[in-house]
Amino acid sequence: MLLDADDSQLILVDYQARLLPAIHDHAAVLANAVRLGEMARLLSVPVWGTEQNPDKLGANVPEVRALCARTLAKMHFSAVADGLAEALRPAAPPPRQGGAGNARSLPRHLQKAPPAPAAGRNTLVLAGCEAHVCLLQTALDLLDEEFEVWVVTDACGSRTERNRDAAFDRLAAAGAELLTTEMVAFEWLRTAQHAQFRAVQALIK
Repeated sequence: MLLDADDSQLILVDYQARLLPAIHDHAAVLANAVRLGEMARLLSVPVWGTEQNPDKLGANVPEVRALCARTLAKMHFSAVADGLAEALRPAAPPPRQGGAGNARSLPRHLQKAPPAPAAGRNTLVLAGCEAHVCLLQTALDLLDEEFEVWVVTDACGSRTERNRDAAFDRLAAAGAELLTTEMVAFEWLRTAQHAQFRAVQALIK
């Protein structure tokens, strides 16, 4: 199974200015997060951000915040507990109120089919900090919400490598797909003939 850009949403979890300096290899982690956001914009993939207790930890760094169409402030470690799943999955339109009579009493060829639910993007590409806390808990809850969850390992970080790697082990066991920034790029593109191929390729060179 490959990523499909038309079904994807990108979520950048807690790249906060006061937190990042404590993250192992934080410069590379942040650089890959920014690449993901820029690729998503080029390919019309919606980008969301989260910030953990921003009054204490501050906002996401400007280069991440600028890439996000919306940033969700949260107090729970899992952003799902603060409304992320509802934001990612648009509500189906309310059923139409029928006019006179019951449509089911009409002959079958005259019955009007109900409108289809609003189309949503069910594939979630996640990256963030700390991998073993907010990223992990958000990803596990999104899996419980029946989203497809893909975690971009080289754009995730924790204060220690051990905590980060333990998060990846647990996520894989729970059913999340693990991949890298370049894997996301080339799966979203699928072909060197894509109109944005050169622009995306320039981001990862």
